[in-house]
Amino acid sequence: MLSRSIVVQSLRSIRDRFFDTRRQKDEQSDVQGTSADVTGPSLDNLSVDMQFLIMTFLSPQDLCRLGGTSTYWRSMVRDPVLWKYFLLRDMPLWQSVDHLSVPDVKLTGSAVQDDSQMQFDYMAEYLRICPACRNQWRHRPKATFESVTSFFQYLVPVAEPQFAMFGPGLEQLEISLMTTIMNSPDVLPIAGIPQRQIDGIGSGISFMDKDQHRFNIATLYSTNRTERERARLERLSLRSKLFVYQEDSESNMPLSLIPVFNQVCQAMNGFIFVANAETERGADRGWEEESAQIRVMLDPVMGAVSRPILVLSCVSRETADRRRIPCVTVARQLQLSSLPNPWMVQDTTAETLTGLLDGIDWLLRQSGVKL
Repeated sequence: MLSRSIVVQSLRSIRDRFFDTRRQKDEQSDVQGTSADVTGPSLDNLSVDMQFLIMTFLSPQDLCRLGGTSTYWRSMVRDPVLWKYFLLRDMPLWQSVDHLSVPDVKLTGSAVQDDSQMQFDYMAEYLRICPACRNQWRHRPKATFESVTSFFQYLVPVAEPQFAMFGPGLEQLEISLMTTIMNSPDVLPIAGIPQRQIDGIGSGISFMDKDQHRFNIATLYSTNRTERERARLERLSLRSKLFVYQEDSESNMPLSLIPVFNQVCQAMNGFIFVANAETERGADRGWEEESAQIRVMLDPVMGAVSRPILVLSCVSRETADRRRIPCVTVARQLQLSSLPNPWMVQDTTAETLTGLLDGIDWLLRQSGVKL
């Protein structure tokens, strides 16, 4: 984390340069017999430490508005050290990141600590990837012609979108995400439960979102229920029965999908990967295996690269003494930036389903469903 004292020092140097320049202009005006206004607003006259403290409480939008009030504040607000501080402070707290707002690699490694030349535009990068700024663009009012187009689209029957849900977060957490979903009709009402199952590993359930759009989630587990529960209690690592592995090898790196699931995934409009984001897992080798599973599932041979994948960065519950792995770290560990598909990582809590609807909304939009 960047030290606050370094930021204050950088802001103080900007302030000193600005007022030295203004003082020289005032002295020149006195020689020429003209007068200049040397008394600025009260905010200008506060100490740099106090100005910085005020800026730490402002939203990105308010900071930009502050920068538009005067030449002095434009210089202060544009300081790259200030935005570098905000990035390092806020990135671990952001609850979502997607393929359009993934942070530059400099921001997710140690190199960011050594970047003394400040050649990187930290302000532009912050405004590009900050969820609050992304949401502001996302919820722009529709143009009239877009509304008319949407009206006619609703007159045409649309096939129910289908998504395949898989990943260790479905099985490793103390609280089952799917069990909570099934018992939370106020969040996602169940619209239908097909009776067909696939070898006890997967089944499809139809849900309905807040706008009465129906969609189906086929839940694909690594193995049957008994084996999953035993593995969770004994903290065992199981080979997923969804995939084909190299013969005579103990590696859990998948090569392809088994034929029956190959056919299932070809029919999908998108995917939901549930990641275990609890800090207890640390930097285990599971990330590499999970990244490989995602790539096998998204193999271009089985479907268009336009099919999106939603990664639910999931923990059992949110408590003061339990931390989660930041969503930007999950994106980096799963190497999502190298995917050609649209993707999003959304913080989710299995106990309360916090963040789930935001992720589902994104997935439906990316799949062509008009919300």
